Amino acid sequence: MRLRRSLIDVTPLRTSPVFRRLLIGRTVSVLGGFMTMVTVMYQVWDMTRSTAWTGAVGLAQALPLVVFGLFAGAWVDRADRRRVYLAATVGQAACSLLLAVQGFTGHVPVVVVLALVAVQSSFGALGAPAAGVFVPRLLPPEQVPAGLALNAVTGQTMMLLGPALAGVLLGRLGIGACYLLDALSFGLAFYGAFGLPALPPEGEPSRAGVRGVLDGLRFLAGHRVVRGALITDLAATVLSFPASLFPLVNAERFGDDPRTLGLFLSALAVGGVTASALSGSLTRLGRPGAVMLCASGTWGAALVLFGLATDPWAGLALLVLAGAADATAVVSRSTIVQTRTPDALLGRVTAAEQIVGQAGPSLGNARGGLVAGFSSGATALVSGGLMCVLAVAAVATATPELRGRAEGLAVPETP
Repeated sequence: MRLRRSLIDVTPLRTSPVFRRLLIGRTVSVLGGFMTMVTVMYQVWDMTRSTAWTGAVGLAQALPLVVFGLFAGAWVDRADRRRVYLAATVGQAACSLLLAVQGFTGHVPVVVVLALVAVQSSFGALGAPAAGVFVPRLLPPEQVPAGLALNAVTGQTMMLLGPALAGVLLGRLGIGACYLLDALSFGLAFYGAFGLPALPPEGEPSRAGVRGVLDGLRFLAGHRVVRGALITDLAATVLSFPASLFPLVNAERFGDDPRTLGLFLSALAVGGVTASALSGSLTRLGRPGAVMLCASGTWGAALVLFGLATDPWAGLALLVLAGAADATAVVSRSTIVQTRTPDALLGRVTAAEQIVGQAGPSLGNARGGLVAGFSSGATALVSGGLMCVLAVAAVATATPELRGRAEGLAVPETP
């Protein structure tokens, strides 16, 4: 019975056919998204042979989310979220179809490819806040953590499978076919959401434009628990995100073996999948704030030890631990955001959460690169991990509400 409670809680799949269909559609769409991410990088590199242009792919994906995210959240909080999500899904599918057309025809300037990626990301910036209300509206409060954990484990699994599948299909079918498969995957996402009921905001709708955005920011500034959750995530990513340091650390510590480098990111994903699959006990605990703080501190500590490790297997094991801690923290943070935010503000707060999740790792990679530039990769990792642990401890001290039990989320023991 104890092992059964440790496994991921699948109660939402049994009790909510609507959630089950939505999860299936989302999973296939996420798989297609990771395939497109790899395909775009491959195509841009093949067209330009320039790391500056491949770096621009990341900007094309991130900037629309950062620039339009809060305004999209304010719009979502004024409308039927189901319709907004369906419209955004159609827009993303159309962009994938256009990418497929240029992939089949060829001879398109690289700026056109990046423009299509940016437009698709803009539709994603609109769809993400709308999707953020689905789980708390479709599931009872005690099942929300389990629903978010199911989203996490499927997303982490697709992050493992998507790039590998893209690599195989690029060699066999070509660029256009990979984009086309992504476009078809949006069809399943559309089908999954089509059966949802109307989901207008509960409570007073958002005010239009900047005023609605400012209302959302005032809520974030004034709600100690939600604010603390987002600050904790920023502490973990901005201060210690390690991906940009992997090549340097691999050269410094592990003989510059490309096989080891390729395993670093995979180790993070393996840890994330494992932690999500074994999240049952934590999602039933009803203490998402305490779990998030412990997991974020563990992330920082694991990266400190990884920076000191000299054995590659020990290093990979520490990255698995870091990935598990990160996935646990993400599920707990999302639980806090989606259960502590009024429905009428949830689109804007979810948009802010998405921006934090997108911008934090990018800033963390930049910080790591700058520190390593005048020291070493190990120094950047160790200093970042230590700062993360100290920042998490500071948030825990300043926000005791995060350490307590979340009312209504505890699940009684199964007899």
